[in-house]
Amino acid sequence: MNVTELKSEGLKKVFKVVVPAAEFGKTVDEKLKGIAKTVKMQGFRAGKAPLAMVKQKYEASVKGEALEDLVQKTAQQVVKEQNLRPVMLPDVKITAFKEGEDIEFEVSVENMPEIKFDGLKDIALDKYMAEVPAEEVEKALNYIANSRKETNKVEDGRVSQNGDTTVIDFVGSVDGVEFQGGKGNNYPLELGSNSFIPGFEDQLIGKKAGDKVDVKVKFPENYHAKDLAGKDAVFAVEIKELRAPKAVEINDEFAKSLGEESLDKLKASIAERIKADYEAASKMKLKRQLLDILDKNYNFEVPQSLVDAEYKSIVDQYEQAKKYNQLDESEKAKSEEDLLAEYKDIAVRRVKLGLLLSEIGQNAKVTITADDINKAIMNEARKYPGQEKAVFDFYVKNKQAVENLKAPVFEEKIVDYILGQAKINDKIVSVEELYNFNEENKKEAKETKAKKTAKKAS
Repeated sequence: MNVTELKSEGLKKVFKVVVPAAEFGKTVDEKLKGIAKTVKMQGFRAGKAPLAMVKQKYEASVKGEALEDLVQKTAQQVVKEQNLRPVMLPDVKITAFKEGEDIEFEVSVENMPEIKFDGLKDIALDKYMAEVPAEEVEKALNYIANSRKETNKVEDGRVSQNGDTTVIDFVGSVDGVEFQGGKGNNYPLELGSNSFIPGFEDQLIGKKAGDKVDVKVKFPENYHAKDLAGKDAVFAVEIKELRAPKAVEINDEFAKSLGEESLDKLKASIAERIKADYEAASKMKLKRQLLDILDKNYNFEVPQSLVDAEYKSIVDQYEQAKKYNQLDESEKAKSEEDLLAEYKDIAVRRVKLGLLLSEIGQNAKVTITADDINKAIMNEARKYPGQEKAVFDFYVKNKQAVENLKAPVFEEKIVDYILGQAKINDKIVSVEELYNFNEENKKEAKETKAKKTAKKAS
């Protein structure tokens, strides 16, 4: 075998490989001999046919298989001898293949970049932490109480008001034609919950049980069902029953209904859960800060094939979100051209950081254990209260799902390793600053953190 480097551009290398005709002939002969040991031909017992007869019948078909085997084997030799670390399987292109002549082909390889990193102890980070305000505990407590409130049937004939629950039958139509999913019976709708189309609940305020109302609304332009988006609709609604909220007393008995010994114990439990959320936000902020530093401090060429694959994944998610009107406001505010350019930068950053973290992890001999995977599965199960067993069963039966957990678990262990080497300065900040990952999601993060904690506690 003769190997010549034809081209070297960045991480991509192309080699010309020449394999002597004699070597190819030897490979073909070996395969024919293997067939001859077992093949059954007319007039001969299995494995007893003359090699010349076997060759006459099978040589043409064997040559294709022999060529493929020889090319793949030789390509692997090239990778090994040239000390390459291919990003993906080498691309092979046969350029000359004639009977009795040497075989020539090209091997194209995109090589992994050489990553050199210095000591991690010079990395300095600020760890943002926040105390749990008493008012946050009260907010979460009130949210739990509100989510568990009961209602009493209104018997005095009064009209409905905000906060009441109307039990309704409804049928929706557009241009006089009923549409799929627009019908319901005995549906409990809390007025003021904003759980229905904007304007729907408002038109049921001031009504009594037994009233029939034609509710006229317009579906939002970004409504998930495209055939209804932006269209005027009429819902024929009958109020079957009116129910008023019954105040929930927040006391020791209420705490016991949630499995706590007392109200003080419940508040302490809520405070711990809020603190855990704060710590998760702190870790997320710390990790982002670390990744920004690594991205800034280390520069190396990234494999284009990996960038292309990551970019495609991001764009596919974008296309899906656009199809179902699920783009966030920041994406809607930008042109598609600007978004795609932004996604390209994100793809490059992800690949770069992924390779860098992997290199650090390998050098530090970071590994993942069965215990790490079990903990990851438990964390996934906690996201679905009441359905933990179903989540566990899913992972038990789905090996690919378990495999999919390994990459993020490995990354987190590497990040934890780096954080253990870095200089970390604890910094007490306000809750607002802790959750201010960027201006676009600041408000959303603040509004949801108490509800998220309350749901965990309820």
